[in-house]
Amino acid sequence: MTRLDELEAFELAMEYEDQPAETVISWALTLYHPRVALAWSGQAEDMVILDMAWRINPEVRAFAVDTGRMHEETYALMEEVRQKYGITIEIVFPDRHEVEAMVRNFGVNLMYRDVAYRILCCELRKVRPLVRALSELDAWFTGLRREQWASRQNIKKIEIDHDHGQIVKVNPLADWTQEEVWSYIRAHQVPYNRLYDQSYTSIGCKPCTRPVQPGEDPRSGRWWWEVNAPKECGMHCSIETGGFEKIMEAILKEAALRGEGATR
Repeated sequence: MTRLDELEAFELAMEYEDQPAETVISWALTLYHPRVALAWSGQAEDMVILDMAWRINPEVRAFAVDTGRMHEETYALMEEVRQKYGITIEIVFPDRHEVEAMVRNFGVNLMYRDVAYRILCCELRKVRPLVRALSELDAWFTGLRREQWASRQNIKKIEIDHDHGQIVKVNPLADWTQEEVWSYIRAHQVPYNRLYDQSYTSIGCKPCTRPVQPGEDPRSGRWWWEVNAPKECGMHCSIETGGFEKIMEAILKEAALRGEGATR
């Protein structure tokens, strides 16, 4: 495993800041393949990175966290990827017992009742499976862009992921605009999620994603019922919300205890 320390990561981030996305991807694939993979969720950015990486190394790996609440259009895109690129996206599922306990105790649509419950749902269905997948990698690609949301403005193209075992996090499109993403897709005839044709601008789980109106922030279609809450699930950005962490810890503990009692 090739580890980077803080100085090395900083120097690489500076070196590659003005380099094309393909160059960043090539660096990561050369150094880390096959222990590097794209975290794929059906977003347009994911497809751009997948197309670029496939042109560099047709054996590039991609994985998706299947929360059990995904759009049918996202599954259809997975099949398009398999047919066009010959890549089978590796599926990672949440822990069945944790999800069953959560639903049994708090309901299938708990995310609408309180921000803390939504964070709990994201934690069990998305964050924990991601942690499990990343534990087997030395580096991962993401489609994060700085213009997407305030919490993403400082991301670097190459950085150490302190939330996931100090592995390397590669964000090749960090400095891209939304227009550049779609220009690439059109120019290279890259398959994309058909939800974009229905005015979706950010795609996640079906209950938590909706189309946006012209002029609205692209992230406004995520968790639209929440007020003054982070537009993050915790997969890419640690949610630092003070009291929320204590609430979530209590809910997780309660879910675990009730789950154990129900299965004895």
